[in-house]
Amino acid sequence: MWSTWGRVRARIHWELRFLNKVSAESKPKEMYGFINTCLKSLVVDKFGEETWMKLRDEAGVQDTFLTYEVYKDDITMQLVAAACKLLDVKPEVVLRQFGEYFFDFCKRSGYDHMLRTLGGNLFEFIENLDALHSYLALSYKEMNAPSFRAERNCDGTMFLHYYSDRRGLCQIVPGIIEAVAKDFFNSEITMEIVNQIEELERTGKKEHVVFLVTQKPTFSNVMCSNKLSQTPPCLPRGPRRNTMHWNPNKEMFTSIIGKLLRGFEPVYPKNLCIDLKTFCNAFPFHIVFDKELVVRQAGVNVQKIVPGLQTMSIHLDQYFSIVHPEVTFTISSIRKFINSHFVLQTRRDMMPEAWRDRPMLELRGQMLWMESLQCMLYQASPLLRSLHELEERSMHISDIAPHDVTRDLILLNQQRLAEMELSNQLERKKEELRHLSQHLEEERTKTENLLYAMLPKHVANQLKEGKRVEAGEFKECTILFSDVVTFTNICSECEPIQIVNMLNSMYLKFDRLTTVHTVYKVETIGDAYMVVGGVPIPVSSHAERVANFALGMVIAAREVINPITGGPIQIRVGVHSGPVLAGVVGEKMPRYCLFGDTVNTASRMESHGLPNKIHLSPSVYLVLKDKGFMIQERGEIDVKGKGRMSTYFLEGNLTATEHEIMGRSVKEADSGRASVQSARDCNTEAALYRPGKQGSPSVEGGLPKPDHQLTRATLSQSPTPIEADAPHSTKHIRTSFCVVL
Repeated sequence: MWSTWGRVRARIHWELRFLNKVSAESKPKEMYGFINTCLKSLVVDKFGEETWMKLRDEAGVQDTFLTYEVYKDDITMQLVAAACKLLDVKPEVVLRQFGEYFFDFCKRSGYDHMLRTLGGNLFEFIENLDALHSYLALSYKEMNAPSFRAERNCDGTMFLHYYSDRRGLCQIVPGIIEAVAKDFFNSEITMEIVNQIEELERTGKKEHVVFLVTQKPTFSNVMCSNKLSQTPPCLPRGPRRNTMHWNPNKEMFTSIIGKLLRGFEPVYPKNLCIDLKTFCNAFPFHIVFDKELVVRQAGVNVQKIVPGLQTMSIHLDQYFSIVHPEVTFTISSIRKFINSHFVLQTRRDMMPEAWRDRPMLELRGQMLWMESLQCMLYQASPLLRSLHELEERSMHISDIAPHDVTRDLILLNQQRLAEMELSNQLERKKEELRHLSQHLEEERTKTENLLYAMLPKHVANQLKEGKRVEAGEFKECTILFSDVVTFTNICSECEPIQIVNMLNSMYLKFDRLTTVHTVYKVETIGDAYMVVGGVPIPVSSHAERVANFALGMVIAAREVINPITGGPIQIRVGVHSGPVLAGVVGEKMPRYCLFGDTVNTASRMESHGLPNKIHLSPSVYLVLKDKGFMIQERGEIDVKGKGRMSTYFLEGNLTATEHEIMGRSVKEADSGRASVQSARDCNTEAALYRPGKQGSPSVEGGLPKPDHQLTRATLSQSPTPIEADAPHSTKHIRTSFCVVL
């Protein structure tokens, strides 16, 4: 009766465990950052950093991953999907290449020696992969590794069984195994999927993929040995000699002869020379059970931890559940996965009441089927990762047999866990420093851009290096001044914020033009705007650049609204060419200043100019007259401090369109004009240029009048709105100019 009741309880426990497992499978799975780091390294090595950045943005994931940090599987899946889309390849190609690279990445990450010692051939290597994962799980507690099982075939091939909770990643396996065979065993193999089913005998890792592994014959394989399996079990062995038994007198002779034999035949004693009590004490965590899972024998320490084992004829599945491999607790399932290591965990509800608050004990060991007794031997040791886990279960080092390496593993892993925690902290600090360094670089760039906006770049770099900037003489340059007509009246009748908005709108447009025409902005004081061409970098085309800039200023000013009249503002522009002396003045808020009479003359050209006119001095006229510019003679005027001077007005550029002057593409200009032209008076037709007065000298630089008149930039056109400016630079926020009287 009690036996029947025990079976009922065991069945209930199994069903509850199955339901818990199903609910656990519905939770999102996770993996360590080592996998994602490997995937990033693959993309960077094979396709470059730029491809990784595109892939990262496409997948919507972070840039770096911490080795010991746990991340959701979705991140890896997103990266794989993004790689397939970006590289235009199939998922199996990406996964196979990732498998090959993952093996190499593991070797470079310090696992080379560990992997090489797993087995002497590929079969042994695969059979011990689960043991390696179990060892790594001591440090990587959240690791959910796949499971592997190998079967030899009589024809020299091998079936590789792959079990995993993660669906769709099986193509990684051929990449890894083929790389292992080639690197470790000098073998060429092929792998193909022969079956892909839903595993029914397992309580977890439901995806079951069967690969057929075939070895390609090579000369080294023929001369040496088969790398897949040294001695396939299906090959018949010769009959064992009855005379081969344990004989101490022949031990040395047998040892010497054994070296000359091609195979190895073990020698067994006739009788087991150990009593039961000694065996149970020497192996304190072993359990023997039969086909019905009835416990026949148990070690002394496992009896102490699980008192129910002292009761004869109890069933093992009443007190333990199988954690790994995730199979049903039946003798047939155990025998099918007998080459795997087994982890059993005590059931909480079967423990004494006082022990149920403790963490449950896990045993890890090997299942051995004893055919003669029709029983299974489970030779195990406690699965403990640290001294803390040992204390939580009220155990001591002395509870573990002296010959059991679990003692050393606990102490070594305690040190390893401490090293991993330190490594994890260092990795986090490294990531924080990387972010800080990136942020610092961004701030440094902003600071440099601000500094370069105040001073010329080469001057700013010299000041940063602590060098003294010597004043330089420039024999040829062109200086421009501009101001707003009736600015004093505007200031007296408007609110300060209106003045600021008006000037800011105007200066943003002018600043953009300095970039278009590569001229240097020197200063803005109130409504005065000053630029120079040929300084600080001498160029022969300084006058043409400033002239085109001046034409752009007048066009851009049409879009700036006068807060009093509501119409466009009017500006005066004056330009003069000549020599200057330039240098940095002051240490606190240093300024790049221009000295010389050229500055004074340019200022006089602006102050004696007319609204919406570009006033040129004779020196500028001499430079521009044969360069395709339209220039109208003004005649002689009295210039304060200079006397009588013959001056000119710049009307336009015959060799450039308005869009080129403004630095706009034709497409942008057409769309911008179309969007605002409907709100404008359509009667504003523009002539190409205003003809010079009778008797005046040629103002077209000797160039013939073009046929495509309406395509050239002139200032005689009626005001035409321009589209919104492109992003403006804030170059040269504050420097200074000096007028030498």
